[in-house]
Amino acid sequence: MKVAVAMSGGVDSSVTAALLKQQGHEVIGITMRLFAPCTTGSGSAAHDAAAVARHLDINHHVVDFEPDFRDLIIDDFIAEYTRGQTPNPCIRCNRFIKFGLLLDKARELGADFLATGHYVRMSTDPDGTCHLRMARNTRKDQSYFLYTLTQARLRHLLFPLGEIDSKDEVRRLAREFGLPVAEKGDSQEVCFIPGDDYVAFLESSSGRADTRGDIVHLNGTLLGRHGGTHRYTIGQRKGLGIAWSEPLYVVEIDSGNNRVVVAEQQHVFAEGLLAADLSWIIDPPATEFASSCKIRYRHQPVACQVRILENGTSEVSFDNPQKSVTPGQSVVFYRGDEVLGGGRIVSALRAPKQRIGRNSIF
Repeated sequence: MKVAVAMSGGVDSSVTAALLKQQGHEVIGITMRLFAPCTTGSGSAAHDAAAVARHLDINHHVVDFEPDFRDLIIDDFIAEYTRGQTPNPCIRCNRFIKFGLLLDKARELGADFLATGHYVRMSTDPDGTCHLRMARNTRKDQSYFLYTLTQARLRHLLFPLGEIDSKDEVRRLAREFGLPVAEKGDSQEVCFIPGDDYVAFLESSSGRADTRGDIVHLNGTLLGRHGGTHRYTIGQRKGLGIAWSEPLYVVEIDSGNNRVVVAEQQHVFAEGLLAADLSWIIDPPATEFASSCKIRYRHQPVACQVRILENGTSEVSFDNPQKSVTPGQSVVFYRGDEVLGGGRIVSALRAPKQRIGRNSIF
């Protein structure tokens, strides 16, 4: 079986390639050129991936997706922040780049499967139905980022690290295979944002350095000025630069009126949310069903009720109110450890008792 491995130059994808070769597969490596730092100099994605490929004695290809990555991921990221959203570029990259363009390229190169170093498990029924599940190593589980996968794509994917218990075990395997990246550190940043400085990136990319506006209380009281809505996130408490009788939190980013809305802690909690752009790996069991969901990557799954509306959106009601529901992020639905699907969060749904005043924004 011929398997193409998406090689980023990191430990996870390198161990993935080594494991598959050890299992007797014909393995080739593919590294994506997404933006300039990916492919220049020692320590870059292409440089390190090529070194691993040489060590494993496998063919290595570099594919240029930089224009597509700019159009589909970076420009969208900037546009969403401009609209007051908080996007998740990794989910969009997985959908359109890694498991879109890269999977197509792997197939063009004659590969039967594309393998990645994602921490996620997959199983297949006798009838060919694929099931995407949380990784055995739940602390590293990345199933949240993969809810846009389809049955057609899953049939050509492999995730060898999904059954490994810990990152320590992956490191041990890297040393055992003698991989030149065995001690390379993990990256926790969005790949195209230098130093993980969102504000500097957005201001340099979109000219949003001077977009000052009002900070207002939920009841309409003007409290201060902000230096740009892109500097704030839902649930933020520190760095607001305003005075009030008790701590205040960001509860809405109103880009249309260029204002940041704040309120007391109880108003950060929502009873539910509205989601759009729904994607299902497994068809939902009914138009209304019980599930569990995650509203961000580091969020523990919580019980909820899901209602699919006639316009294709979904109304989600939490069994217990949840903090900092953030438009632009994704809600992902689970049945046990299995991913059913998910969608993009459009808005939080709040209880009537939290709607204060005639001019409340909620």
